[in-house]
Amino acid sequence: MKTIALVGCGRISRRHIEAIQATEGVEIAAVCDILPERARKCAEELSVPWTTDFRKLPPVDFAAVLTPSGNHPEHAAAIAESTGVGGILCEKPISLTMREAYHLFSRIDRTGKRLLPIYQNRYNPLVILLKELVDSGRLGKLYQFICNVLWNRDNDYFSIDWHGTREFDGGVLYTQASHYVDLLHYLFGEIAESKGIGGCRRNLEVFDAVSATMRFRNGIVGSLNATVDVFEKNYQTEFTLIAENGTIRLSGTNLNRIDFWNVRDLARPDMDFTLDHIYGKGHDQLYRYLAEERWEMFPSREDVLSGIRLMEMLSY
Repeated sequence: MKTIALVGCGRISRRHIEAIQATEGVEIAAVCDILPERARKCAEELSVPWTTDFRKLPPVDFAAVLTPSGNHPEHAAAIAESTGVGGILCEKPISLTMREAYHLFSRIDRTGKRLLPIYQNRYNPLVILLKELVDSGRLGKLYQFICNVLWNRDNDYFSIDWHGTREFDGGVLYTQASHYVDLLHYLFGEIAESKGIGGCRRNLEVFDAVSATMRFRNGIVGSLNATVDVFEKNYQTEFTLIAENGTIRLSGTNLNRIDFWNVRDLARPDMDFTLDHIYGKGHDQLYRYLAEERWEMFPSREDVLSGIRLMEMLSY
């Protein structure tokens, strides 16, 4: 049984709680939050001990860092250095800059502990299918992609103290669209060049809308549009891939539906699925891999650094 401590009891912690409770071989053993009432409430629900200081965590197998994005590198490294926790799970993004990412990995290396980045959308069945088709060469030469993340975050969301800040949020690419930036380099590898522009309709320190065009080293070109300015509620995510041997378009809350499928000698698979929330179902699979010690199923260091490099190129 792998024991988990949750560090941060905010919005995303609910998805982790649900996933852990649904997975054999893992259990929550402690929670931590700087707000005593929030930590206490979560702990009472789960019948586990709580603390407001992550340096006082018990020696669990893994601590899941679920704090504001800008805190991820310091919290992950400090927990590894100062506690008996065996390893670190860290929500995306592990950092907002390449410099912080290199420093984090250096500190983690000195402890000899594992750092497992959380990019649960890689476990989406349709993303897995796309990855297999791309890597196998079944689609032939890759020509073009279009990726759109069309979501809503209202003023109440941005009233939370760290949301919309450069230091802790990073903007729409880092907080809302980071899984789709990850998807691009997961499918296509290293980027060669990009041009982008960002906008903000609120008084924020970061962009809440970004449009970018890019070319990857494998030759594919495409565009990424990400916004949290959609009227009233989330619209959907969209991903279209145009290749020598086919065209595929995915959409839905979290790329959970095939909108268009025309692939040479390959019938449309019946793989659409429904979702109860925007986070998808990948956290369940993530914790199954952790319980089974399938470390190879987590993004590699090089993979994570490539994604952060891409976000930096598109953001500045």
